[in-house]
Amino acid sequence: MLCSTCRLRPPVTADGHCLLCAGPAGAAAPGPPVPAFVAPQQYLRSPDGLAKAVVILLAVVAVADLLAVAAGLNIRRLLADGLENDFATYDDAEATLADNLYGSAGVLQGVMTLATGIVFIIWFRRVRMNAEVFDPSVQPMSPGWAVGAWFVPVANLVLPRRIAGGIWTASAQTNTDGSWRTVPATPMNLWWGAWVCSLAFSWVTSRQYMRAEETQEIIDAAGLVMVSDALDIVAAVLAILFVRKLTRMQGERAALGVYPLGVQG
Repeated sequence: MLCSTCRLRPPVTADGHCLLCAGPAGAAAPGPPVPAFVAPQQYLRSPDGLAKAVVILLAVVAVADLLAVAAGLNIRRLLADGLENDFATYDDAEATLADNLYGSAGVLQGVMTLATGIVFIIWFRRVRMNAEVFDPSVQPMSPGWAVGAWFVPVANLVLPRRIAGGIWTASAQTNTDGSWRTVPATPMNLWWGAWVCSLAFSWVTSRQYMRAEETQEIIDAAGLVMVSDALDIVAAVLAILFVRKLTRMQGERAALGVYPLGVQG
C-alpha cells in the first residue's frame, strides 16, 4: 500500500498519507506510529568533489570527440579528393599522417571515456548512498546496484536509469514544513536518452567502419562515425547538466537536516 497522494511511500496516517505528504498536521493525526526524524549528517558524504571531477572529465571527452570529428573530416577529404582523380595526386605521407591522427583521436576517446566512466560510477554510488539516508523507501534497488547495474549486459540500458530515478526523488528538496516538492526530471531523462542513443549508434557505426573495404564505403562509414561522435558530445553536455543538478539537489536536501528513518508499510 502506498501514500494516496504521492504514490511513492508507505502511509503513516489514518487517511492514507505518507509522512512527507501529511505535513505537520499529519504528524498529530491518529494512526500508525510516525517514525522519528533525526539529522544523521554523519552518514552523508558530499558528492561535490567527485561531481567536479566528473564534469571536468566529461568536458575532456567532448574535446576528444571534437578532435575525432576534425580527424574524420580530414580523412574524408583526402579519400574524396583521391577518388575524384583516381588517386593520381594521392600523397601517401599525408594519408599516413591523417590516418595516424585519426587513430590517435580514437585512442584518446577510449582512454578518456574509460576514466570518465570510472569516476562517474564512483560519484553515482556516492549520491545513491546519500539517497539511502534521505529516503530509502523510494529506492528501487539496493545500494550495491549503483555499481553493478552498469555491468549487466542489455539490462545496463535500463537499470541505472531506475536507480537514478530513486536517487532523484529522494534528493528532491522538501519544503521547510515537511511537505513534498517535486523537481522535474527533465535533465535526468535527457541525459539518459542521449547516452543510450549515443551508445547504440556508436555500436552500429563502429562495426560498419570496420567492415568497410572500398574507398566510398570508408568515406560513408567515416561520416557515420562523425555523427556518432557528435551524439557523444551532446550526451556529454547533458551528463554535465545532470551531474551538476543532482549534486546541487543533494546539497539543498542535506541542508534541511531532517530525514525519515525506517518507514515501514
